Amino acid sequence: MEAPQYVAARVQQALAEDGRTHELGIRVDIRGDQLFLRGQVSGAEQRERLGQVAHEVAPELHVHNEINVVEASAPGEDEHLD
Repeated sequence: MEAPQYVAARVQQALAEDGRTHELGIRVDIRGDQLFLRGQVSGAEQRERLGQVAHEVAPELHVHNEINVVEASAPGEDEHLD
C-alpha cells in the first residue's frame, strides 16, 4: 500500500497538470480511506472537475470535495484617499 503522503502528492500533481483543472492552490489530505480536497476556486464547474480528477487518480479513496466557490465580481467604485 502506498503511503498517504505519496498519494496526496500524486493527486496534487494531477490537479496541477491535468488539462481540465490546472489548479495549484488545492490542499489534499488523506486520512485512512478518505481523501479531502480543500481550497477556493472561482466556479462550481472547476470544483466538480477537481473532484473528478482526484477520484480518477485515487479511485480506491472516498473523495470529500470541501472546495469553496468564491464569487468574482467586477470591481466597485474607485477609492479616493485624501
